Amino acid sequence: LPILGPLGSTLSTRYGARPVVMAGGFLAGMGFLLGAFATRLSHLYLSVGLLAGLGWALVFTPSLGVVSRYFPTRRAMATGLAMAGASVVGLALGPLIPLLLDTYGWRGSLLLLAALSFNLMVAGALLRPLDVPNESPRPPPPRGQAGLCELLHHGPFLRYALAFVLVDAGYYVPHVHGPARAQEVGCDEHRAGLVMAVTAVADGIGRVVAGLLAARPTASLLRHLFAWSVLTGLALLLLPLGTTFGGLTALALAYGFCAGAIVPLQFTGVVEVVGAGRLLHAIGLMQMFESVGSLLGAPFAGWLRDLTGDFKVSFLAAGAFLLAGSLLILTLPSFFHTPRSDGSAIEGVPDPVSKGLELPSVPLSPSN
Repeated sequence: LPILGPLGSTLSTRYGARPVVMAGGFLAGMGFLLGAFATRLSHLYLSVGLLAGLGWALVFTPSLGVVSRYFPTRRAMATGLAMAGASVVGLALGPLIPLLLDTYGWRGSLLLLAALSFNLMVAGALLRPLDVPNESPRPPPPRGQAGLCELLHHGPFLRYALAFVLVDAGYYVPHVHGPARAQEVGCDEHRAGLVMAVTAVADGIGRVVAGLLAARPTASLLRHLFAWSVLTGLALLLLPLGTTFGGLTALALAYGFCAGAIVPLQFTGVVEVVGAGRLLHAIGLMQMFESVGSLLGAPFAGWLRDLTGDFKVSFLAAGAFLLAGSLLILTLPSFFHTPRSDGSAIEGVPDPVSKGLELPSVPLSPSN
């Protein structure tokens, strides 16, 4: 899904968010539906893996971009509330999927997931285009391609993207290896599940709280993001100290809260780096770059566990990745000099990107 982020942003810029999200919901639903009739493992790779993954890529990037443009002066708060939904669903699906598998089998479970995914078409239809006078509803395709190429030569954006490659290399390690770590310190399967549930709840709360705090004008958004990234890295470094159920739960609670706070700020922070006119393209490229860290971090942590015999070094390395990524945020020009966070939008004035338009913007200089 993340590696196809640029596709979702380009199509949304060309055609608007509403049709792209609806098409993504249809593809996601068809992927699960076709997977229910699979007779070989390769069929599941093509249906659930490729087709449903493509659908989710077409849903996520345009939806996130539209939320950011609907609320130009409360972008962090709106994104935090929207991203909290992912934590709620993740927490709900954890116990629900095993129940569906026991009751309906894997084919019936995929059919039910297909029905849920088709509802994304309805959600996409509710994305209201905002009219902008004297603007063409469809900018020519080269502008979208030029926007992506321009970002690939923009120094601050590339440093920002690299920061989150490093952050994601450590971010998902507790989510993937957390249950095994809990069992390693003597927790049974039920208690290990409770540790992960606490992490998920704290993650959702952290997303909302970070959005609310970032909406206050006490500090720039990038400084909020830097602080939460450092706190998340420190929480990861402390996780090996949790050698009992209570201690591990308390540290997982701290980690989940701080890690959740990063999520809404990393996407709203893009505006501080490149401006609102390139928001959709920047989010799409960010997802593609981040997929590298997401895919490599957990296997690397597993390799360290096999090498050392436990997960202590794995969590220490994950924390080091997060701290290294947070240091890169310090190199951004807008960290010390904050531009207008809404780029070019003014409260009460409709924003064109939700209709698929791109705001005129000053060319991005790679020299910054």
